[in-house]
Amino acid sequence: MLILVTGATGYIASRLIPRLLAMGHRVRALARDPRRLDGRAWSASTEIFSGDVTDSPSALCAALKGTQAAYYLVHNMSSGRGYTDKETEGARNFAAACAAAGVRHIIYLGGLADPQRQLAAHMRSRIETGNILRAGRVPVTEFRAGIIVGSGSISFEMIRFITELLPIIPGPRHLRNKSQPIAVQNVIDYLLAALDHNEGHGRVFEIGGPDVNDYADLMLRYARLRGLKRHLWLLPHIPVWLMAFGIGLVTPVPSSIAYALVGGLSSDSVILHEDARRVFLEVKLIGFDSAARDALTRLHPDRIERIWTADERIRSLKHEGFFILHRKHAGRSIIPPPSDAAEYYPALQNKWQVEINDPTRVLLYRPRPFGEEWIERRIVGRDSISTYFFAPRGIVGFLYWYLLLPFHIFTFRRPFA
Repeated sequence: MLILVTGATGYIASRLIPRLLAMGHRVRALARDPRRLDGRAWSASTEIFSGDVTDSPSALCAALKGTQAAYYLVHNMSSGRGYTDKETEGARNFAAACAAAGVRHIIYLGGLADPQRQLAAHMRSRIETGNILRAGRVPVTEFRAGIIVGSGSISFEMIRFITELLPIIPGPRHLRNKSQPIAVQNVIDYLLAALDHNEGHGRVFEIGGPDVNDYADLMLRYARLRGLKRHLWLLPHIPVWLMAFGIGLVTPVPSSIAYALVGGLSSDSVILHEDARRVFLEVKLIGFDSAARDALTRLHPDRIERIWTADERIRSLKHEGFFILHRKHAGRSIIPPPSDAAEYYPALQNKWQVEINDPTRVLLYRPRPFGEEWIERRIVGRDSISTYFFAPRGIVGFLYWYLLLPFHIFTFRRPFA
């Protein structure tokens, strides 16, 4: 089939699109900023369209023309105040555009919560988005998921970075509310299975893994997997804005999104209806520990999704368990890497292991008691690109990164690390 995936720069789309391509489907990707897809391994195999679901239905027709199915994987939490209105507008526009284009099926991923209870704005908006899509003329299969466990997932990265950093983790009493996390592999399994299950049209499916835990226990389980000793300190009144500020400071999650997510902790996020397990028998559920272990195996530069572009002159970011410093040196690829990387990097001799050493790429690795680090140098055309990856372990790893960040930035001013 020809399938449109919205929210193409997002986490779920980055895991879904390669699976769709591997199954033989043709994929169109809709993104507000298509340049952010340049570094993705699958972008060359995908038709990429620039657009926003808040555009008018007529403006979305080009991306939808000829498609048989469409995935709606959009949220607007990063927009800050007023994002719920944008989500409502986007869902209404997209439903109308799909109907006009003759799309036969919309598959939507929303949030897991009991709609009969009082909910935070973020969770209520996710449910209302699904209601608007189903009110259109195109059949919709809606999945509702809570915490998604996988390297790069916003909710998992919050758990990862906070637990790695803090020996004593402060938090609100909402951390005792229940959650039913689901492995990202299983989320993708459900999204793909929906293509072949007509009985899912017009229905809502709550999806989650086999484990039900409170939010606090998920942090402690992650800590045990990493061999870290962690303790929770639950406080009765912590302002949401203060928690969001702290999360934005130490994790990859922007404060605007963290504000919405922290509010969502005020209610349980568990499955009330088991329809998904009865309909999608082919999905074999993965527990939290197995999913978290799999995420930890992705702590390598070659296993993460590169969300930055080669054209960015310099960028520092937190992503998939890493602190990353990326720099492009335009027109500085005159000297090719030598056969012996240690000779080329004399300051690194006897300290680093050479993982890759070819004419266009050198990758060096060094394990540390407080984390792991890699230095990569690539030649792209006439440019040299240097990237430093550091996966911290515990508070010492965080201190190492922040204290030496000025040194790394200064070092990366030169074309060769």
